[in-house]
Amino acid sequence: MNLRAIKSIYVFEMSRWFRTIMQSILSPVISTSLYFIVFGAAIGSRMTDIEGVEYGSFLVPGLIMLMLLTQSTANASFGIYFPKFVGTIYELLSAPVSYFEIVCGYVGGAATKSILLGLIILATAYLFVPVHILHPLWMVTFLVLTAVTFSLLGFIIGIWADGFEKLQLVPLLIITPLTFLGGSFYSIDMLPPFWQTVTLFNPVVYLISGFRWAFYGLADVSITTSLVMTFVFLAACLTVVARIFQTGYRLKS
Repeated sequence: MNLRAIKSIYVFEMSRWFRTIMQSILSPVISTSLYFIVFGAAIGSRMTDIEGVEYGSFLVPGLIMLMLLTQSTANASFGIYFPKFVGTIYELLSAPVSYFEIVCGYVGGAATKSILLGLIILATAYLFVPVHILHPLWMVTFLVLTAVTFSLLGFIIGIWADGFEKLQLVPLLIITPLTFLGGSFYSIDMLPPFWQTVTLFNPVVYLISGFRWAFYGLADVSITTSLVMTFVFLAACLTVVARIFQTGYRLKS
């Protein structure tokens, strides 16, 4: 394994992130803080607890997951799309660097950015609402698995996109709505039985449920089911990425 190549891609991606700190870090943190102020303080003060957890605190895992999914996808998709756009991807493909090392560099950088941002948002949450983490190890596990999985998804989107508009298409029209409808702001037990069944077809439900369980021991589905669904999604993304490099889809043309 060419560790130097992985490190070079990884360091370049991280450097680009820190050069745009206003957009990459401050903007998501400010947006999430507004959610805490509006939903946690203003609306949450008028709502009853959810299974013994204050509404503002109940929001924390969902809001972190919302930022994690969108930022993982955005960072990874732009990271691989820009070399395609300027043509430097061909230099990388012709270098003595394997496809595995390319994916490790780009996906590792995108996942690291998202994990750091998630931890920053978690620290910010303590300024607004009481937060308790019952299972810190499981919290970190879901954080890392989700960041890697959606960074892989973003990598796929970046390869597929042939214009900047398409980079925003999937996150805005699919990922964000699925996250909002996946229990970020509520428990699916509050829904009528029919809509509870429909919601279970949303893969984001399992990510948010498992992540919230790590905080408060509350879950809409079992922790085992959440883990299995997360690994299934991860395996699906790995399969698609492997197929892309096998066929050279939108890389060699």
